[in-house]
Amino acid sequence: MSNFFWDNIFKASSDEIEDIARHWCSSPLFKNIPKRHVRQLAENMHVRHYQAHETVFREGDQGAGTILVLDGEVCIKARNNTLATLESGDFFGEIALAENDKRTADAICTRDSTLVFFLRQDLEEWIETEPRLGAAFLMNLASVLAQRLHQANQLLARGNA
Repeated sequence: MSNFFWDNIFKASSDEIEDIARHWCSSPLFKNIPKRHVRQLAENMHVRHYQAHETVFREGDQGAGTILVLDGEVCIKARNNTLATLESGDFFGEIALAENDKRTADAICTRDSTLVFFLRQDLEEWIETEPRLGAAFLMNLASVLAQRLHQANQLLARGNA
């Protein structure tokens, strides 16, 4: 029997887990990963609620994983330039899954938001237990990173033209 006082405030409810799994399954990171496996991962993901104008992370902070916008809106900024405005179903910070490096931009909630953290440590544990699925995920991650690099290169080329 659950005692509200002792419930883990970072754990999602069943409905929230289903919503998290649905969003991740529709993202390119989990392309061709069976929903039941994504749901199992979602059960261990960390859910956090942010208020409008609250900072998720700042440029230079240590990255720990990627973040899904379950609800709300997050603005990604670098040097006072808005790089992206992300809404429900969008994700960011995926570089931290591949590289143990510092964040390259600021992430600030522009509305009250619910964010889901998929940590590098959780990915590493999953790869140990499900190496084939982990390999598929890493290929998806490489594809996402390549697409983001391609987009950045296009922006830089336009700026230098």
